[in-house]
Amino acid sequence: MRTQFTLDLRLARRQAGYTQADLAHLLSARQATVSDLEQGRSQPNLEQIVELSMIYGRSFESFFAEIMAGCRTRLTSRLESLPEPTDASPTAVARSRALKRLRARLLTPPEDGA
Repeated sequence: MRTQFTLDLRLARRQAGYTQADLAHLLSARQATVSDLEQGRSQPNLEQIVELSMIYGRSFESFFAEIMAGCRTRLTSRLESLPEPTDASPTAVARSRALKRLRARLLTPPEDGA
């Protein structure tokens, strides 16, 4: 499925003057893997994400803004439906603070458009 990420990936490769074979070599992958990434048939693993960011000189947040926005939406939804603990745990105060910080991070617009 074509997404903004797949279009950005292909555009970044072309603007850099790399072929799919070049990128495959740099990623230590097969050319078919690069094609699958660019066509949206697969998503990059964590190592490939870091390498792609380095290859194109773009921050993770700017390169993967669409993926991060989807994660932000899903996490916000899950946070809102998180059940309350059933027991009074000694970590309840820490949990409450951590959830408050997470909520603030999810509601704060990202600086790079992610």
